[in-house]
Amino acid sequence: MFFHRDRPGSARLAIRRQAWLRLVLGLVCMTLWPGLVGCGPMMFAVGVAPGDQRLEQTTVLSDGGFRNDRIAIVDISGMMLNAEQRGLLQQGENPVSVLHEKLQKAAADPRVKAVVLRLNTPGGTVTATDAMYREVQRFRRETGKPVIALMMDLATSGGYYVACASDHIVAYPTSITGSVGVLLQTVSFKPALERWGIELEALTSGKNKTAGSMFETLTDEHREVLQRMVDDFYQGFVDVVRSARPTMDDETFALVTDGRVFTGSDAAALGLVDETGDLYDAFARAKSKVNLDRADLVIYHRPLRYAGSPYSPTTMAGPHEPPVDRTQINLLQLNVAGLPGFADAPVGLYYLWRPDMQ
Repeated sequence: MFFHRDRPGSARLAIRRQAWLRLVLGLVCMTLWPGLVGCGPMMFAVGVAPGDQRLEQTTVLSDGGFRNDRIAIVDISGMMLNAEQRGLLQQGENPVSVLHEKLQKAAADPRVKAVVLRLNTPGGTVTATDAMYREVQRFRRETGKPVIALMMDLATSGGYYVACASDHIVAYPTSITGSVGVLLQTVSFKPALERWGIELEALTSGKNKTAGSMFETLTDEHREVLQRMVDDFYQGFVDVVRSARPTMDDETFALVTDGRVFTGSDAAALGLVDETGDLYDAFARAKSKVNLDRADLVIYHRPLRYAGSPYSPTTMAGPHEPPVDRTQINLLQLNVAGLPGFADAPVGLYYLWRPDMQ
């Protein structure tokens, strides 16, 4: 940086202040960054835009040998929404898009012989769930490569729905699964607004246009309209489970589809999953499906994402799950978070298990 003798002193002072401000901000960012993005190897990238963000591949387990065939881990984590999930100081990902991208990469690699579909999700919207289920089905149908579902902490509701698209389901004994059903959460502020003397009026094209509105009381007719939708989507969920579990007796089937959740051990005993195990068991099951004695276990991730083990996070994910429920009411602001249809998630019907919302 050059300073001319004829530059006014105030201009030189302003430039120096800007330089000091950049230095201070840089030090603050370097100090806070580990707490914002979590512990682990750090890289500092300088640029004005992301470069090539195509998926990279890292081998995280190997049976040894030269140029082994591969088993690919494909993750589904957090809320399943067809929307970008942003994080603090991070570029978010669209879960449906990421699943499609990873399956396409596994399909295009002739050395990938099977996929471990690793699930850690409470579910998501009805349509996003169904789209992901269809993506897994299409992958199996078009490639002939088997898919082994592996349930981690949670594979509930929509998570179980997607697992039904696989050839085989492995659950940790401590996994939580089940919650076969549909959730449509509504809330009405009308009684409170009336108590405050606030009157809202909506002009609509039909008497059922405001069904489920937070500013209306749910009438019997509204409830019937919405319940019909819930029942329709529930039947679709039940059909998916029956297709995946055709030999389950009717009594057990009625039990596992009534909305309750199960541990992985209980789910295996009931036939909701095929076996209990862990990541290594899922890897072994995938190899046995394609008659491999040895293979490399690979994981897909974005550039600059560190993948040091099979348990490494692989997406630049934001807060897939809504934050802790909170309600803030000011004179000029009504901010309700943590409820579907408000700030954190799109309005709609959900294949979702969240006890705090039910």
